[in-house]
Amino acid sequence: MALSTSVGCDVLRRNRHVPADLVPVFQAAVARYGGGLTAAQLAAQARVESRFNPRAVSHAGAQGIMQFLPATWREVGLDGNQDGRADPMDPHDAIPTAAYYESRLARQVAGLPGDRISLILAAYNAGPDAVRTAGGIPDIGETRHYVARVHDWASTYADQL
Repeated sequence: MALSTSVGCDVLRRNRHVPADLVPVFQAAVARYGGGLTAAQLAAQARVESRFNPRAVSHAGAQGIMQFLPATWREVGLDGNQDGRADPMDPHDAIPTAAYYESRLARQVAGLPGDRISLILAAYNAGPDAVRTAGGIPDIGETRHYVARVHDWASTYADQL
């Protein structure tokens, strides 16, 4: 029992920080594509989406550290590291793509009432059509929980980024 508690504490400590090798990737993505999110908020999304796991695949088929569905990736996927291949499983492609996509989402939800960042996060999670149809953050428990968790993790990462 003591071993599992110790391992659990190590996992919690590890997740309290953005992986050091990804810090400049989050910062560069936000600097290049903006979208309104800070680097800490973008990193918080990666934490909530995949726990920074670039190989994560959801039951719905979302892939990589930023959990892009294949159809969304086909539409917006970027070759962020310029290796000739846009790969949702490569954080150097997925993180800039998320920042770019969120700049598009920001335009799509502009003018709706509510906190701009929360609207962008809701659109990332539920889709921009759901946010526009609801006239704000949709009354979907998963989406509301997602937005709150990203805000919480962004606060945790603010000093690091």
